[in-house]
Amino acid sequence: MDLKIDQAGMASLAKTLTFICGANNPAVVALKAAAESGTPADTKKAREAFLKLKASDRQAAMTMLKGFEE
Repeated sequence: MDLKIDQAGMASLAKTLTFICGANNPAVVALKAAAESGTPADTKKAREAFLKLKASDRQAAMTMLKGFEE
């Protein structure tokens, strides 16, 4: 499954991960850059950095985002 996420979604994910992992985490930095630029290269880097996070951190972020949508 290949999930597509827009710039606003990346910005929200970056904010959520900042809470979980801290502002200096490479995934947070990459997601913020991708949210600002929207370039395919930055988006790819952000995706790769997100996937390098511990599974528990990824799951926590997605759970928090889902909670905000409801």
